[in-house]
Amino acid sequence: MAFQDILLDINDGIATITLNRPDKMNAFTGRMMYEIIEALDITDADDNVKVVIFTGAGRAFCAGADLSSGGETFSKGGSDVQTKAGVPRDGGGLVSLRIFNSLKPVIGAINGAAVGVGVTMTLPMDIRLASDSAKFGFVFAKRGIVPEACSSYFLPRLVGIQTATEWVYTGRVFPASDAEKAGLVRSVHSNEDLLTVANELAREIADNTAPVSVALSRRMLWRMLGASHPMEAHRADSRGIMERGKSADSKEGVMSFLEKRAAVYPDRVSDGLPDIFPNWEEPEFI
Repeated sequence: MAFQDILLDINDGIATITLNRPDKMNAFTGRMMYEIIEALDITDADDNVKVVIFTGAGRAFCAGADLSSGGETFSKGGSDVQTKAGVPRDGGGLVSLRIFNSLKPVIGAINGAAVGVGVTMTLPMDIRLASDSAKFGFVFAKRGIVPEACSSYFLPRLVGIQTATEWVYTGRVFPASDAEKAGLVRSVHSNEDLLTVANELAREIADNTAPVSVALSRRMLWRMLGASHPMEAHRADSRGIMERGKSADSKEGVMSFLEKRAAVYPDRVSDGLPDIFPNWEEPEFI
């Protein structure tokens, strides 16, 4: 697929997806939605990719939805993808769900303004770093709409309900220092250092861990956010330990440690993950 609104670069195990409408502050479009989803399909299928980094071209990460349609911007719903009943599905939500289902860990390197869908799309990313020039805003009530991109699920889990309600109800635009204080971002860096730090973190994951174990761990951590009792985690943990404990990766992990050498993990994510959630069903949008 020839990308127009994003760039995809894969180098030495790390894929970088860059939102690429710098003259429009990387405002979100339907094309960008489809291209992000396609890029994640590519990174999931490529066993050479160990980590995905998202960032933006120019001075913004993503300044929200493209408002060039004026007052009709939101009148047709969120995308041209519809339910069986003909209800348009929110485009930001389709991106967030695709990030949520990624088989590779996802790091957000938020290099500038992240407003509206520009911030909500980052919530299902595993780790978010921000530049000191970044600004964030859940501005939906100021546009006469409501939060989207599954943010009513993710945001309270990340920062707590009190902070989430304040940010959503006021529509306030706030600096990276406030985002760091509330736990929305892991750390704040200069513009010059942001991608370097993001790549160092990605490199640590890529060079030291078994990709199948990371993919399965990612699934466990995110899914257990909605668990009703720790027994659900115990069941998944027990199945996971049993399945991975008899794998070639496990043998390699133990022997490389005993032999004091770097591990070379043979198992591939593309071959599939163990089913440690036998009762899990992906909900359908009806």
